[in-house]
Amino acid sequence: MKIIDGYIIKKFFGTLGFMLLLLSIIVVVIDVQQKAPRIESNGFEVSYFLVNFYPYWMVYLVITFMSILVFISVIFFTSKLANNTEIVAIISSGASFHRFAKPYLIASTIIALLALGINHFILPWANIKKNELEAYTLSAVKREKLLGNVEIATRLSKDEYIFINSYNRKEQRGSSFVYQKFDKKNKLIYQVLANDINWNEKEKNFTLNNYMERKAGTNNKEVIGNGDVKKMSFGKHPDELFPDELLGQTKTTPQLLKLIEAEKVKGNENMNTYLNELHQRTAMPVSIIILSMLALALASEKKRGGIGLNLALGIALAFVFIFSFEALKVVSANNTLSPGLAMWLPNIVFTPLALYFYFRRANQ
Repeated sequence: MKIIDGYIIKKFFGTLGFMLLLLSIIVVVIDVQQKAPRIESNGFEVSYFLVNFYPYWMVYLVITFMSILVFISVIFFTSKLANNTEIVAIISSGASFHRFAKPYLIASTIIALLALGINHFILPWANIKKNELEAYTLSAVKREKLLGNVEIATRLSKDEYIFINSYNRKEQRGSSFVYQKFDKKNKLIYQVLANDINWNEKEKNFTLNNYMERKAGTNNKEVIGNGDVKKMSFGKHPDELFPDELLGQTKTTPQLLKLIEAEKVKGNENMNTYLNELHQRTAMPVSIIILSMLALALASEKKRGGIGLNLALGIALAFVFIFSFEALKVVSANNTLSPGLAMWLPNIVFTPLALYFYFRRANQ
């Protein structure tokens, strides 16, 4: 059986490698054709993006769809084994279906562990590189949303708030700035208003121009002051003070856990985007094992329609799996479902399904 184990594992990795190579070539060619005009209109050469954007984008894409690629790969090569009656021959020689499934479990576990490590530590780095240029591949409206001015309303702590009417994340500057601090009785005790604000990278603080400040004095009196320039530091980089929706994707898991804890300290109650990212990093690799065993159970029996029928079934189930993941992200982000349950629900649903088909096939 060791020879057969090696043969199946070789088929497993060989088919998956071919699928990855094919997907990479097709997706990059199509994507470059679609986005080349936008890239060039922003003053870049397509060759620059092929070196500095697409390798990192492919890491993101491959890891995102790895469980589905494994699922379809297993269905494809297992269907071929079944059609060639190789599975019948192996089981007829005295090996049980459970023993036949062993190399599938080994191979899928290896891939799951690799995906787990990449998800938690390598993908965030790739996302940083990808996000630096991705805006220049988008339409003008979407690009403006990422690079243009946005309104900021953020909570620094349980009693501190910042509001900026118009802030540019790329330039790290904004206009119509307001900082407010309250006491335990929710009474405003300090406020700073400024015409504009900009980040000083060298000094690690903000410069406020044309400011006015108000302090609560004794006997309910206010102390009012103003000036041309004021320096303020809030203890964090602007990217963390005013995060965009992609910040969680660029943090390794230890960094993401620190970010979540910092948001809790600030009193931020809506952290589902970060928690979704955290749970998905483990849930997706686990799904590789679940879907591999489901694919084995579905494809290991020779049936009328052969590989075509199995592939059609596999692609349909893959669509359902991916759609459910993406739909549950939205549901969780809207606080309708907890992030942990949302990101693990597809695995919770597909695990009994995989077990049912696996044991039904094993008992035939």
